[in-house]
Amino acid sequence: MMAIERIFVKEGIKKADVEEFLAKRFEKAGYSHTEIQRTPLGTRIIVYAHKPGLVIGRSGKKIKDITEEIKEKFGFENPLLDVREVEQPFLDANIVAKRVARALEKGINFKKVANYYLDRVMEAGAIGVQIRIAGKLAGSERSRFQKFRKGFVAFSGEYADALVEKGYAQAMIKPGIIGIKTYIMKKMPKELVIEKEQEKSEIKQ
Repeated sequence: MMAIERIFVKEGIKKADVEEFLAKRFEKAGYSHTEIQRTPLGTRIIVYAHKPGLVIGRSGKKIKDITEEIKEKFGFENPLLDVREVEQPFLDANIVAKRVARALEKGINFKKVANYYLDRVMEAGAIGVQIRIAGKLAGSERSRFQKFRKGFVAFSGEYADALVEKGYAQAMIKPGIIGIKTYIMKKMPKELVIEKEQEKSEIKQ
């Protein structure tokens, strides 16, 4: 049992390392996240980004180079890099978290940044969004956190697991590291939709 656990821990560390490596490589491409899948042919690495053309490069040269680098750096046998487009970046929790982080690094006030992205996410069609920013905020000596929310977001139970997408990023500013967590709920639970429809029909009657 311990041997199996060690394999999972090792695989978890490797995935985190690959994630960090690709996030740095494809930051300008609007990098979101990576999925790693075992296949009979090798290891499929799926990269999600807003601008996949910047990941692939001209004639696919960049993706070939990155694939070879991943093979040598992380020891994957026959890695297959697959790039998929994130069509709506404001509905992607990882991309939103990274954009908040970059804005904070440019010195923009954290409240202004958070409220701007709350509006953009809701305009993109989300049911609800929460942005949590933690660290030494607005010149405070002690670390603290602040939450900003719009709409409805489930934080526990089945809805939270199935319907809420979570993202995380870090901003490096002079006072220290700021952690950003984003929670985006794209769909209303079917049960709540039915309840609302029943309420409307009862009011009409």
